[in-house]
This record gives sequence, structure tokens and C-alpha cells, in this order.
Amino acid sequence: MNKDVLKISISNQDVAAIQHAKVSMENIGWLMESLNKIGDTLETGIEKIPKKQQQWLQNAVENTLRVVVKSNLATMQKGAALKKPSNKTYKALVTTSGATSGFFGSTTGLGTVVFASELTISTKFMMRSIIDIARSQGEDINSIDTQLACLQVFTLGGNSKHDDGLETSYYTTRIALSSSVKGASNYIAQNGTTKIIESLLKTSSNPIMRLIGTVASRFSVQVSEKFIAQSIPVVGAIGGGSLNFLFLNHFQNVAKAHFTIRKLERKYSEDLVREAYLNIKI
Repeated sequence: MNKDVLKISISNQDVAAIQHAKVSMENIGWLMESLNKIGDTLETGIEKIPKKQQQWLQNAVENTLRVVVKSNLATMQKGAALKKPSNKTYKALVTTSGATSGFFGSTTGLGTVVFASELTISTKFMMRSIIDIARSQGEDINSIDTQLACLQVFTLGGNSKHDDGLETSYYTTRIALSSSVKGASNYIAQNGTTKIIESLLKTSSNPIMRLIGTVASRFSVQVSEKFIAQSIPVVGAIGGGSLNFLFLNHFQNVAKAHFTIRKLERKYSEDLVREAYLNIKI
């Protein structure tokens, strides 16, 4: 199917929006190259992160996402309104936190502890920025569906030299996550946020924890680039601050594309928009 056929059902403006979203989602190799180069230019001597540190990173990312999800659910439960700082404000915050963390180096004893703490802080800021973007595209940020869609953003867009063949195309990733997302959504609906918040304090096996684990496995691939770049104390501050800036810029672009697509799926249908997305060439 070509664009002319798509225009019969979808307006020219919305076809252009889908195309722009696809470019943002699929054609971001330059960003991941930048992430790789930052790590490569620091002469760390690390050709591959040891298995033990890979597992530590996976656990750190999973714990971080658990804290972020718990915080979001608590905010929803209280009916608290989220303020809306600008994207520039979020970039300044995460860049500063990354530079502070990088000053100690990621592989030193203290540096590793600081890295894990800073990862939680910067991921919280990134999630708040993603939520703001979702709201700007007409999403109800107090709905479970939107909250889980925000979490999915950490799995979307681009790849890195450590991806090892992970499938990263937009709709393929969404389809792969759909069962986990549905299970988590049903679990929250059946149990309520209070019980979910309590369960997130523990390492328990339930649908939402399984979803967090799946997201963490993909997000940790990108976090490994940050870990490598921050391995040299002081010099790592430059890499940590730069990487945090690039990370947030990346996820803001991905979030805008993701929630643009979701908005158009609500306007037309998921099948029609997916067909348009898959057939538009970039």
C-alpha cells in the first residue's frame, strides 16, 4: 500500500504525523552511535562488561523501575496532579545528576553505589518527562493503560552495539510486550493500587513484576553504555552528564512518537494506523 491509498482513510496531516513518528522511532542510529562513541573514547580497557556486572546492572535497572512504578501508582492513588516542567528543565536535572554520579566512577566501590542511586533519580525524571508528553497527546495519565504505555517507552526505539540481535522495531516490540502489558493491567485492576504498591516493596512473582523484568532487560542494554562511560572517576562525569542528556533526549523523542501513534490509533483504529506505519517508507 502506498501513501495515496492511505490518504483515502487517513488525512494528509495525520499521514505526515505517522511518517514523522516513524522517522523518530526507527531512524535514530546516530544517537546510539553517539552513546557508543562516548564509551569508546574513554580508554577504559573494558571490551565487555563481566557477567557479574551485567547481572548487577540488570538487577539495578529492575529495582529502579520498581521504585518508579511504585511512585507513579502512589501519585495516582492520592489523585495528586503532576506539575509540568519543561523538557529543558528535565534535561538540566538529569545532566547534573549524571555528572555528579560520573565524578566517582561507576566501577569503584563508592562509585557503584552512587551510580545505582543516580540511576533511580534520573529514571524518575525521565519517566516524569514521558508522562508529560503522554498528557500533551491527550492521554489520561491517571489511567493504568497510560502508565503502562509510559513504561513501555524504555523498550522502544533504536539499538546499540550491545543489543546482540534484540528486535527493536516499534510494532514488533509492542506486540512482544502486549501479553505482559495486558496481564499487568488486569492484575492492577483486580487488586487495586494499594496492594500493588505493597507487593512492589518485595521481590514477588506477579504480572506487573514480570513486565518490569521484561522492560528492564531491554533498558539495561542502554544503561550498560552509561556504566562503561562512567568507569573512570572525574572523566566519567563528562560521560555521565552527556549520556544522561542523550538518554533523556532520546526517550523524549521516542515518547512523542509513541503517544502520537496512540492518539491516531484512538482517532482511526490500531489496525489502520499500524498498516500505515508499516507501509510508509523512510
